[in-house]
Amino acid sequence: MQTLTDTGDNLVKGISARYGLSYDAVVHMLIAVNHGGGSMAQFNCPELGGSGQWMRGGMTMVGDMFNNGLKNTVDNLCNELANLLSANQVFPVIPAGTPGSAQWWPTDLGSPFSSGAQNNIRYAVFPNRLAVELNGQITIYDTLDHQISGVSQQQGSETSLTFNSQWGNISVNSLPLISQPTDTIIQSEQQNFAQATQAPIEQPVNNPASDQQAQQTQQIEPQKAVNNIINTQGNVLPFSVAETLEIIEKLAHLKELGALSESEFNTKKTELLQRI
Repeated sequence: MQTLTDTGDNLVKGISARYGLSYDAVVHMLIAVNHGGGSMAQFNCPELGGSGQWMRGGMTMVGDMFNNGLKNTVDNLCNELANLLSANQVFPVIPAGTPGSAQWWPTDLGSPFSSGAQNNIRYAVFPNRLAVELNGQITIYDTLDHQISGVSQQQGSETSLTFNSQWGNISVNSLPLISQPTDTIIQSEQQNFAQATQAPIEQPVNNPASDQQAQQTQQIEPQKAVNNIINTQGNVLPFSVAETLEIIEKLAHLKELGALSESEFNTKKTELLQRI
């Protein structure tokens, strides 16, 4: 169980009584909202319908997708917890430079000019350095001559983290390592990413038949992605909440293309949500 300050403990007890939830359930949601920076939360709380996702001012998803009362409860609870976190010292202060603290990166890196978090990964960008924390383990990368302007992540580990620079999209695992979680120093050969991205690009010939074929391929690819979530027995394979939401987005795209009817879309969406 996550340790709380005396103030946090008293606030959680009050919220628990008002919402008719257990103390542990409220702490679980508090941690989820805190990990989401007060703007989102991914949770798995049996008292609130199991797995779900909350976004402040946006979508709230719960296991029982048609239970609007439960959605409102989760939305109100998460909003209250987000406000609580912004106005109170709920968790004990962890020393700077320690995993789990607000300033989790090594202190010798100084202050980052950009930092953020996505899912279970936190990152901070410094001059010529990128720090990534995954499950409390910190890895430092050399950003070479890249001027990082944005970071994105697909489902998985830090190897799926990519960022934008003046040379385009670059995968984090292509950068030289400065230190790994074991503090082992690894020497990596410098790579000139500019040469790779500045290679001559062949201009495509304007071919109406090819254009039509490309449009058909764009419609087929989402269908393949959806088919891949069904095994040979016709059962939906297990996925995390984030993966399920990604699949639902692909189903919605298929519906917009006319590949799925409204009833087929709703049936598949219900099946996916029931297996979170």
